Amino acid sequence: MNISLPEALKAFVDDQVSTRGYRTSSEYVRELIRQDRDRQRLRGLLLEGAASPRTVTADAHYYDRLRGSVRDAR
Repeated sequence: MNISLPEALKAFVDDQVSTRGYRTSSEYVRELIRQDRDRQRLRGLLLEGAASPRTVTADAHYYDRLRGSVRDAR
């Protein structure tokens, strides 16, 4: 794959590579693609959760039980 960028974007990518510790511009672009994929996956899960029926009321008792299960898992 070959990507052409205008000079301003190329300069931005080069700056990101040098200041954020990437070895190459390809490594930087791969990381951006991974982050975008992860954001899309998270968005899908959030939308799925929002569309699902409510099964538990998130009240003080719910959070107390949740904290207890976290403590027990340690």
